[in-house]
Amino acid sequence: MKNLIVGHNAWWKGEEDYHLAKWKGMKLRWVPKWIESIPLEPFSLNFIIGARQVGKTTGLKLLINKLLEKVDAERIFYFNCDFSPDAYSLRKVVDGYLEFRKSFGHGSSFIFLDEVTGVKGWWRVVKGYVDLGTFKDDVLTVTGSSSLKLRGDVELFPGRRGMGREITVRPLSFREFLEVHGMKVKITGDMHRDMKKAALHEEEIKPVFERYLEKGGFPLSINDDPRAAEDFIRAFEGEILRAGRSVSLTREIFSSIFKKAPSPLSYTTISEDTSGYSYKTVAEYLELLKNLLVLDLAIFKEGKKIFHRKEKKIFFTDPFIAWVLSSWSGQDFLRSALYEWVVQAHLLGKFGEVFYCRNSYEIDCVADGLKIEVKAGKPHRKYPKSVEVWDEDTLPLFLAVI
Repeated sequence: MKNLIVGHNAWWKGEEDYHLAKWKGMKLRWVPKWIESIPLEPFSLNFIIGARQVGKTTGLKLLINKLLEKVDAERIFYFNCDFSPDAYSLRKVVDGYLEFRKSFGHGSSFIFLDEVTGVKGWWRVVKGYVDLGTFKDDVLTVTGSSSLKLRGDVELFPGRRGMGREITVRPLSFREFLEVHGMKVKITGDMHRDMKKAALHEEEIKPVFERYLEKGGFPLSINDDPRAAEDFIRAFEGEILRAGRSVSLTREIFSSIFKKAPSPLSYTTISEDTSGYSYKTVAEYLELLKNLLVLDLAIFKEGKKIFHRKEKKIFFTDPFIAWVLSSWSGQDFLRSALYEWVVQAHLLGKFGEVFYCRNSYEIDCVADGLKIEVKAGKPHRKYPKSVEVWDEDTLPLFLAVI
């Protein structure tokens, strides 16, 4: 146990961390902005949620590296909970660290428990220590890739989070993708004005947009790592199995979505493409996939009224995710669907929710007063002035400033 704990904390021995060394070796690297949002004053219990491979661990290690500039190494503890088979094992790890820091005379720490949702009953361990006051002078940060489990467990900590926050880590947006490639687009908040300024750099932005549509916002994919797709699928299948779900049915559901996108779909329509599963089962799987942050749903909205029972527009939260899962399920998708998904994902990241509406015409994306129709080519009909219509030429400029 001691060797396992020490092995996770290279800085205790004055050695370089594995993930930091790997990050430094990347051609395209960045310090994620979300680490600046983590409260670092005790007592704080923070929850960091994000899909596997999105860069949560690297972000934590970069934060730790920054903390080491002013904090004794022994006061910083990191542990990857994939190494803990159960809650008892996790408790032993935490107890081991608490004894270790006590030997140095430290009474407060920065504790990072990474991918904790793989440990059944992990919250009992953390909640027990919090209730005992063990962490009253600490900053405890917990990460997980399954927001379904993690957010469910967050509710078990009422009044026990201090100054802590819940932070969702998403793949890079297109604007962030541009910054990583050395192109910083200044924005004022006036969308049309910002798009006109971005248009001055249209020749530089468009090729980067094509690369973004292929690579998405995941660190390994952006850096052309040949293991990116395989690592993502392996981790994704693990999440499905840990949730007690069928990998083969998940494939069938994705195949149906890709085949019919970007049309609105009902659970029944998808269930008809599966091997005899009910619409209720499909609904349960889509909820899981949503909570795993690989896809989301745009609900039908008419005026201020939201119709949860109507057909939904299902979209993927990142181009890389779409390409990998398309290959995994054996079903291609339309380029027009990819355009629409990218817009929906960006609006979701910015506003927290996205809808669609339909009357005499269909509007693909509705969010925070914005009404957007996305076209793969030039639009063949006129839309009301309140509707923004983005095509292959204007879409990159819109995404660069949103």
